[in-house]
Amino acid sequence: MFYDSIIVGGGPAGLTAALYLARAKYRVLVIEKEKIGGQITITSEVVNYPGVLKTDGNHLTENMRRQAEYFGAEFQIAEVRELDFEGDMKSVVTDKGTYQGLGIVLATGASPRRVGFKGEMEFRGRGVAYCATCDGEFFAGKDVFVIGGGFAAAEEAVFLTRYAKKVFVMVRGNQFRCARSAAEEVLSHPKIEVHFHTQIREAGGTDQLEYAVFEEDGRVWRYEPESGEGFGIFVFAGYEPANTLFKDKVKLTESGHLITDMDQKTSADGVYGAGDICEKNLRQVVTAVSDGATAAASLEKYISSQYGKLKLKKQELPELSGRHPDLTPEPERETTGEEPGESGGFLSAEVRSQLSRVTDLLERDIVLEFALDDSGISREAEMFGRELMELSPKIKCVFRKEEDPEAEYPAIRFCDDKGRYLGTAFHGVPGGHEFNSFVIAIYNAAGPGQSIDGKELEEIRKYEKKRHIQVVVSLSCTMCPDLVMAVQRIALEAPGISADIYDMAHFPELKDRYRIMSVPCMIVDGEDVYFGKKGIREVMDLL
Repeated sequence: MFYDSIIVGGGPAGLTAALYLARAKYRVLVIEKEKIGGQITITSEVVNYPGVLKTDGNHLTENMRRQAEYFGAEFQIAEVRELDFEGDMKSVVTDKGTYQGLGIVLATGASPRRVGFKGEMEFRGRGVAYCATCDGEFFAGKDVFVIGGGFAAAEEAVFLTRYAKKVFVMVRGNQFRCARSAAEEVLSHPKIEVHFHTQIREAGGTDQLEYAVFEEDGRVWRYEPESGEGFGIFVFAGYEPANTLFKDKVKLTESGHLITDMDQKTSADGVYGAGDICEKNLRQVVTAVSDGATAAASLEKYISSQYGKLKLKKQELPELSGRHPDLTPEPERETTGEEPGESGGFLSAEVRSQLSRVTDLLERDIVLEFALDDSGISREAEMFGRELMELSPKIKCVFRKEEDPEAEYPAIRFCDDKGRYLGTAFHGVPGGHEFNSFVIAIYNAAGPGQSIDGKELEEIRKYEKKRHIQVVVSLSCTMCPDLVMAVQRIALEAPGISADIYDMAHFPELKDRYRIMSVPCMIVDGEDVYFGKKGIREVMDLL
């Protein structure tokens, strides 16, 4: 649990710092509480990163992660609960254990800022949203209002034109606060109408948004869609710095951003900052990467001096595999048919290679029971299951055709080696971002499982009340896996809790029944509805 450097945050800034430090032969740990890649992963189009003509945020940061991992950086998905910067050994306390390091890079980023208008929180998930990539499809053929005048608002407004009947952009000032090219794209778009000097005052309705009130140049006006049509409000009003863990430990600006010097050093020795958490004029991927590189180079010198001061011997790290993540092709493998990942297959050779790291750790058999009907999605689920069985002899798949008109097919139920249901099921085919969640559920059910705080685990296992949790997700949503993994972990450990995960694309009746207009959505006992990503602690508090 000891590292030369610990990086808190797995966005572009943290990944770059990890790459530079690992390449310098230091032992590096990156701790990220949600998804490696940070906020940029929800950006569908990146065209201003030097040397890359066009990509998306997810692919860009995935390549950064692979590059850092190739040079030896380690990664841990965990929630940091406490930081201690005192003394020569810094401590990072997480829900997966305590880690120590000689130096720390704070790359915690920022989270979407709420505007604070009346009705904003009451209608979150029922018309008010914060992620166009995750929730844009809910508003197909409807009017959509975008609140904000920065780069994110401009970019997401254009993205929403793929779904919306019309997009209204409400800018508080007299112009956009972003590059002229981005602003001009919005202003010239035939499906976008821009209102300057405009603020939202109120939004309301019953089960979903029915009206919104705006103030424009001192004039108050009210919007109401045609009867029963509904509409959406997407808030892109900047980001709040994620400083809760260290706001009383290092110097911050009045807005809560880290104050760093030209070497990215904070007011605490051995602690550096990088990315959107820092005070800066421009918040873009390219500046985050620059911060990460500078922080790492400065931290290298600090760590080296600490080795001398503390008379430490540098740890011997294993040699690199010699296989570059991008330039060396996967080895050829013998096949007796179509290659997985091609012509309708699900698992490519590269994915299989990566999954072997997980399946090799399985300690006992797990039975995945596929309840199917005659639909196309059930046929896909069966194909998926047959490929899963090839990954490990410990993964057994059983396929059953059923005709219960009340059942929700396909259902992939997690069972133990005796066929006893373990309380978790996935409805659909777990592709996209949910593939990782599905694999982690297998690891938790049949392997040593992800580390979890001892007291928290005891609390979950002692939970006696019978509860049924439904989670509705979109496979393109980057915020859904956090909630899915938390709910699955709880259901696998608590005897009275069962969890069903649904791919919204194949179960639209849930969307209508619970008036879902944002994902992830969690329904408890068919009554209480909650929106947004949550960890284990937050879910248990709600239960």
